[in-house]
This record gives sequence, structure tokens and C-alpha cells, in this order.
Amino acid sequence: MRVSSVGARGRQGQTSKRRSVRPTLARVREALFNSLGERVVGADVLDLFAGTGALGIEALSRGASRAVFVERDARMVQLIRDTIKACGFEGQAEVWQADALKAPSVLARRGRRFQLIFLDPPYGQGLLPKAMDRIARAGILAEGGIVVAEGHWRDEPGDQVADLRLLKKARYGETVLWFYTRTDGASQERSRDQQ
Repeated sequence: MRVSSVGARGRQGQTSKRRSVRPTLARVREALFNSLGERVVGADVLDLFAGTGALGIEALSRGASRAVFVERDARMVQLIRDTIKACGFEGQAEVWQADALKAPSVLARRGRRFQLIFLDPPYGQGLLPKAMDRIARAGILAEGGIVVAEGHWRDEPGDQVADLRLLKKARYGETVLWFYTRTDGASQERSRDQQ
């Protein structure tokens, strides 16, 4: 059973009154996962700027192998942990209370690689291209992996961010999803050299 149809949705809805948290709309989340299709099954997932954890938890509910959630706000971290427990995903999830811009380099030093990386930073603060640059330079996107970035249409990160190349984008009102992949293996080579 997918999380979008169980009690976790109600838990995530509790945070919507806080201005700093903007959960991905259900219709956008559904479109995102329909677009990814079977890529989710068995994937190692990173949910940066996790907020309520909706994207990573949805991925687990659709067959992802493991998920790492990175969120700075202690209240959101607790909410993610509670939702993971309620959904029975404790053995498949790690929740980090950490800065999403610093996490990629820490994950790289630990040898972590992800087939799917979701990031949904606060709109209008210039964080999207910065986070994508950190992901690319850390080399944490696995070969053939996808980065899905969510943002306001004005936050357009461009067709190329470091070693990440735009595959496609989809707009839903003010919200846009950008899908990126690595252009080559350069970012992983660079990461190995830094270790």
C-alpha cells in the first residue's frame, strides 16, 4: 500500500501551517513517481531538504530499497521518524538532522551512492543550483541515476549544473520538476581523488 493513501498523509498535513515547510503537493508527487516508474524499485534514495519526508517515504512505499532523509529542522526530523515508524520502514531508513548543503560531501566520504536523489529546497533562496552543484561534485549520484529537483518556476537551475545534465522538466502551476542525470563519470572520479 502506498503512503499517499495511508495515515502518513494526515501526519504530513499537520506541518502545512508552518511557513518554512511546503510539502510537495499530492498531484505533483503522483506525477513525479508515475514519471519515474520502475526506476524506484530497489533504488537507494536520498531525500535532501526532506521537510516532511514525503518524497523519500513515498519512494519506500513504491519499492525503494533504502532511503536517507536529510533535514535541518528538529521538529521535521521527529515527524519523519514517527512517520517511518508508523509505516514500518525503520529498517530501510536513516534520518539525519543536518545541513542539506553539507550532507553530500559527508555521504561521499562514507562511500554512499544513490540511484534517486530528491531535493526540494525553500523557494527563492538560490539553494537549488548550490545543492545540485554539491551533489555533482560529491559524486554521490550512481551511474544511470536521476536527480529530481523541485522548485518555483523562477528558480530555473539551467540545462547543465556542474556534471548534471537536464533530461526533462514538467511544470505544475508555480511548481516545476527538473530531472537530471550525470553527463559522464567525472564527478565520481573527482570524489575518489578527494578521499
